[in-house]
Amino acid sequence: MTTETFLSTAPGRSSIIGNPTDMYGGSVISCSTKERAAVLIEASEHLSFEVAGRKCVVRDPRDLTIDGGVFDVAKAVLAFLDLDAPRSSIKWSCDIPFSAGLSSSSAMVVAIMNAVLAFVGRSEHIFVRAEMARHAELRHLVFCGYQDAYMCTFGGLNYMDFRDKESFSDFGEDPFATMEPLHTLVEKHPYVIAHTGKRRDSGSVHNPIRERWLRGEQKVVDGYRRIAQLAREGKRALLREDWEHLGRLMVKNHKIQSDLGGASDRVDSLIQAALSAGALGAKLAGAGKGGTIIALTLDPEPVISALREAGASRILIPEPDPGVTVTPIGTPREREAAEKELLDRSAKEDVPE
Repeated sequence: MTTETFLSTAPGRSSIIGNPTDMYGGSVISCSTKERAAVLIEASEHLSFEVAGRKCVVRDPRDLTIDGGVFDVAKAVLAFLDLDAPRSSIKWSCDIPFSAGLSSSSAMVVAIMNAVLAFVGRSEHIFVRAEMARHAELRHLVFCGYQDAYMCTFGGLNYMDFRDKESFSDFGEDPFATMEPLHTLVEKHPYVIAHTGKRRDSGSVHNPIRERWLRGEQKVVDGYRRIAQLAREGKRALLREDWEHLGRLMVKNHKIQSDLGGASDRVDSLIQAALSAGALGAKLAGAGKGGTIIALTLDPEPVISALREAGASRILIPEPDPGVTVTPIGTPREREAAEKELLDRSAKEDVPE
């Protein structure tokens, strides 16, 4: 085992179009966020976790039991990797809104997973690391699809194809997703994210609709087939920078998901506020119910004002930020910069109780 120190960071993500068909063999276009999870790992006498001023020292295997607390993301990573408790201090912070449909938990899993892999000297292909993070989250934390772990790992603006991944096979059994970077092919990224301020459990949204899909309910099967098609149409519109057409496709995406039970009055009110203020399109940015919307607008200020007036608790501007990065820390100055990274993000973090 190495005794080096590493800083690992991973972005959140916002789905532009196609979600949630990453769970159904579909297609999604998604953009990363400037908001990130940051993890500092270094050698220590005991394994310990620290986040939001709270610390857990692992002295017994029972201390690694998943219990619904703030340390579960680190416990999930270690459980999936099936490691003996590495003697390390793992500190993290995250300024991605929690339970908002922006992949805060996936970003933390990805950042911690990559930090631990670097610390123990284990090298894995980037596609394998994306799959590892997704399976760790699915197995130990929450029912989830694939795009979150892939976006937090790869970053950027991507068209993603999840064909033949709808059956939720065991780790290593299904194909990798297809990742097609688009951020170098378009000049504008005209999106605004608005958080409703309401937290939601993504599993509470995904599970009932997934059950209906598994039963073969035609409305669900046809709806998600159509949403995946909208993402493929959306790729053409995005690359042509035909924003009006992309906006219309986003509205259709939301209408289908809403009809299946994935929206809420709070979400719909923010979407209507954005559209009334001139947004070309708006939809859920994640699974549904509470969480966050994404609006497409070439004139953001009136839309942002309208969203604030409608009660949005936080406004974010998504940009194609890099995927997970792992940086060795070898000097006191680098160590100080890493601590500052955690402190800066913790000042804006939104941590569950």
